[in-house]
Amino acid sequence: MRVLVTGGAGFIGSHLCEFLLTQGCDVVCMDNLLTGATDNIAHLRDPRFLFVKHDVTNYIVVDGRLDYVLHFASPASPIDYLELPIQTLKVGALGTHKALGLAKARGARFLLASTSEVYGDPLVHPQREEYWGNVNPVGPRGVYDEAKRFAEAMTMAYHRVHGLDARIVRIFNTYGPRMRLTDGRAIPTFIRQALSGEPLTVYGDGSQTRSFTYISDLVDGIWKLMHAAVNEPVNLGNPREMTLLELAKHVLRASGSRSDIVFGPLPTDDPKVRQPDISRARRLLGWEPTVDLEQGLRRTIDWYRSGAARSP
Repeated sequence: MRVLVTGGAGFIGSHLCEFLLTQGCDVVCMDNLLTGATDNIAHLRDPRFLFVKHDVTNYIVVDGRLDYVLHFASPASPIDYLELPIQTLKVGALGTHKALGLAKARGARFLLASTSEVYGDPLVHPQREEYWGNVNPVGPRGVYDEAKRFAEAMTMAYHRVHGLDARIVRIFNTYGPRMRLTDGRAIPTFIRQALSGEPLTVYGDGSQTRSFTYISDLVDGIWKLMHAAVNEPVNLGNPREMTLLELAKHVLRASGSRSDIVFGPLPTDDPKVRQPDISRARRLLGWEPTVDLEQGLRRTIDWYRSGAARSP
């Protein structure tokens, strides 16, 4: 296959590009480097790999055939989308429209990277795909949540009106090498603080929950979804739920750090719980995660300690 990955120089996108090459695909990686980095793809020295610097909110031109368009372009961490709210909304709306139009014109399949954030601060737990969510559209986090919800609606409209063969993956909290230490998400923040001897900052009382998926498990699930005849959204995440206070203690043990834990004010509209129901992924894809948190944290911490991570 020849595959276009928008946002391919980002955390998930770069791992996806790398995996696709191992599967024999030709890969076009497109990124405007707003939150992605060429360091993430510098090791992909392969004649089947092409990097194109481009903002997908503008018309997309890719020469040659395309078999798949994987739309991963978007700021994804709270720090990024709170600092870049308009760009986040534009890539969710205009960027998705341009990527869908390209897939339609080339007769390519399309996969949208959506998010568990479409469920907002959920009133249903765990979250299954049929749940419509509880999102504050005018809150500061709404720019990301609503951008992805709109992108899902646009994708399904192209599927219904134009017959586009489309997939939607709702990604739950994912971690691993290549996350920026200043990303703002829980795991890279805790690791950065632990390795530098700073106190680990837990927001609220730490009782809010998340479910963390190692990057290789996510990429495996995306690959299976690409090959499955599934057009409705599919949750990909690890159903092992834990509090953020428990996560901080896991990071301290995995890193051997003696840092303290301190508490800060809870951010606006921060979800109280997050846990995927992956029954659909198990049934339709034969997928479930295999890397446990302890193993994934060790791999991630070893990568940061190796000096491979750089500040943006």
